[in-house]
Amino acid sequence: MPGEDGYSFIRKVRKLSEESGGKIPAATLTAYAGNREYLKSLEAGYQAHITKPVEWEELIIVVASLAGRLG
Repeated sequence: MPGEDGYSFIRKVRKLSEESGGKIPAATLTAYAGNREYLKSLEAGYQAHITKPVEWEELIIVVASLAGRLG
């Protein structure tokens, strides 16, 4: 995204009304691992933080969880 990163983008999304998508589930997918990056993702408004290289099983579980398909 030219001129913007995912953190600023999700902050804008979270300011929207629920009807406009402000509560849409979202996860970061990044090469940056560590507690600092994890906390930065959550503080920005993401519900999950996935690091690269991604394990397909983890990605499937996170997406299913965000979609409400897991208990």
